[in-house]
Amino acid sequence: MCGPTGVGVLFGKYHLMQVMDPTIFGGGSNARFDIDQQLQLKNPPHKFEAGTPPIASVLGLGKAIGYLTEIGLDQIIEHERMLRKYLVNELQKLNNFKIYNPTADSGIVAFNVDGIFAQDVSAYFNAHNIAVRAGDHCAKLLINLIGTMNTVRVSLYFYNTKEEINSFIHACQNITLEKCIDIALLGK
Repeated sequence: MCGPTGVGVLFGKYHLMQVMDPTIFGGGSNARFDIDQQLQLKNPPHKFEAGTPPIASVLGLGKAIGYLTEIGLDQIIEHERMLRKYLVNELQKLNNFKIYNPTADSGIVAFNVDGIFAQDVSAYFNAHNIAVRAGDHCAKLLINLIGTMNTVRVSLYFYNTKEEINSFIHACQNITLEKCIDIALLGK
């Protein structure tokens, strides 16, 4: 959301939050605590907010929400979908690329390059000033779903352009195992 890290929003049904127990207890979450260790928690959402809140992060998140609302969430989604469609169409023209989620409805495109380890592909793009992510993306069971443990991930958002995708595709057209090895071993 273009905001600071370490902050988020929990949205839940009030009646369910009333019966849930917090995972962390402390200042701000309890209404009363006595010497006999009798604890009375505040009503939700406060009972889930132990300790000092990340005030600066919350204010930053609020500004980010305002910023995205001003741009327009529908416009952001439309732009992201247009970029994604363009990227997937261009990647599908390359023989050595396998796309794992060609029809997903997000700005994330996961792929691999035949015969090249995902992290080596990531290093190749990094050497070309293109930010991608490689690995299991916190999905340890990925292999059970798509038959591979690691992928390279491109994440598109409203600030990306077709020109950036063209630069990315140009780098894709020139990737080879030898170039990835040179980058991994020699840093060039």
